[in-house]
Amino acid sequence: MAVDDVEGTLAAMGPRLRAAREHHGATLAGVSRATGISPSTLSRIETGRRKPTLEVLLQLAKEYGVALDELAGTAPAPAAKPRARAPLSFGDDKAVLPLTRYVGGLHAHKHVLPALEDPPARPRQVSHDGYEWLCVLYGRLWLALGDQDLVLTPGDVAEFDTRTPHGVANSSPSGPVEYLIMFGPQGERQRLRTPPAAARRDWRQKDC
Repeated sequence: MAVDDVEGTLAAMGPRLRAAREHHGATLAGVSRATGISPSTLSRIETGRRKPTLEVLLQLAKEYGVALDELAGTAPAPAAKPRARAPLSFGDDKAVLPLTRYVGGLHAHKHVLPALEDPPARPRQVSHDGYEWLCVLYGRLWLALGDQDLVLTPGDVAEFDTRTPHGVANSSPSGPVEYLIMFGPQGERQRLRTPPAAARRDWRQKDC
């Protein structure tokens, strides 16, 4: 394998490791306790700021139950017919449907939180490198962002630096919550292509 190919494989390893951890339903703190690798080291590896050693890769592959060639992106393609990707199920009954391939850059997911039987507790908060954008499609989403508690309804959008402690929960027992998430692992912000309303008005006036 050429040097450039090796560098490219290592660069793509971080997002794949993050995806494998999320598929496993584990937090950085939980993986750290299981492997002895510090949360900060795991975070730097997932965001591409540190290259993983073979020893670390073996530990993480064993912890997540995946093969090394899957993490490296060299696993042979399955011979079965393509089919829709099944939602990933987590211990809290949250379903996550990946909408993008984990090859770096922005990640997109659809999350579904089930209806509640009891009033929810304040969402457990986490923080990590990156930048997140979310949009509620259905239901009422409780977003605990730092010291703020926000209830988002269909059509509401939130975006924030994920170094701020954050967590979400279904805020209503009336039904499930569905929302879309876009996450930039290196802190990329989602940028609008259209100018602000004031700029559009100025542009139209100049053309008149």
